[in-house]
Amino acid sequence: MERMSIKDVAKRANVSTATVSHVINETRFVSEQTKKRVYEAMRELDYQPNSVARSLRSRKTNTIGLLVPLVASDISNFFFMSIANGIEQGLKERGYNLILSNSNEDFETEKEQIKGFNTQLIDGLIIAPSLGEGDKYVELINDNYPVVFIDRKIDQSFGDMILVDNKGATYQAVQSLIEKGHKQIGMICGTLGVTTSNDRYESFQQVIADHEQQEVISTIKIGIPNYENGFTLAKELIDKGVTAIFVANNIMTVGAMAALQQYGKKIPQDVAIVGYDDHDWMKITSPPLSTVKQPSFELGKRSVMRLLERIEGDKGRSRIEYLPSQFIERSSS
Repeated sequence: MERMSIKDVAKRANVSTATVSHVINETRFVSEQTKKRVYEAMRELDYQPNSVARSLRSRKTNTIGLLVPLVASDISNFFFMSIANGIEQGLKERGYNLILSNSNEDFETEKEQIKGFNTQLIDGLIIAPSLGEGDKYVELINDNYPVVFIDRKIDQSFGDMILVDNKGATYQAVQSLIEKGHKQIGMICGTLGVTTSNDRYESFQQVIADHEQQEVISTIKIGIPNYENGFTLAKELIDKGVTAIFVANNIMTVGAMAALQQYGKKIPQDVAIVGYDDHDWMKITSPPLSTVKQPSFELGKRSVMRLLERIEGDKGRSRIEYLPSQFIERSSS
């Protein structure tokens, strides 16, 4: 007879796999009515939770796993390493150790790394997910330990999420370009599908729509986030005659700056530009670069605080917390 899985129970009870996992492990609040449906489904399917795996979880190791996407030659690595620095400092203050793994922005790699964490009996996991489908992570982690998702949002309340408000500062940055009289504004954005790119894209469209009386013409260019696409897409915007460019990630900002230099465009007299993430080099370019700053170190420390609350017994509902980003205006815009 085929062995039933947690997914089968979820389907029978008409709930998410995360809810079934919470009922079995008593890790989050679930209403009595929902619990009853889950238990009935378990009985009907003769589903037996893995008691061995759950008993192993009682062994505390004071070790936390961190899984982030680090891509070779991508300066966004600085963003995630700043997060890791905040996490490490927060854990050190509480006597915990950190194991860092790289998903390389690939779910199959991410899956193998999580399986490795499962064998190492970590006390909790902090992850910047490569996908937004929470079900895939429920099946892998199955509430063996608490998990906090950072930077990217998933589509169900399987674990807590500590995110950055990408919309607020993006809106402020583009609004500042409109207020300075720019009528043709371009945006360079990374591939949609990752919630960070989605939020920046939506906020750009919103601010343009909110200022329709100014009759701003907007052009959006989307591509895989790398230097080459930043360069190419910026050249396309220059050819269209834009007078301002908002670049929604840091590696594409570098490519866009190079394109402006190659075209001999003066910044901001010919073309104004706003980048993303506030690296030190942005302060010493000529002119210094306006940018959106993300609270990466603070995000790391806050994710540790939330994870340790879970490890220490907090079984409340999953929470989503947003940290504010900041528009830093310099001479490039």
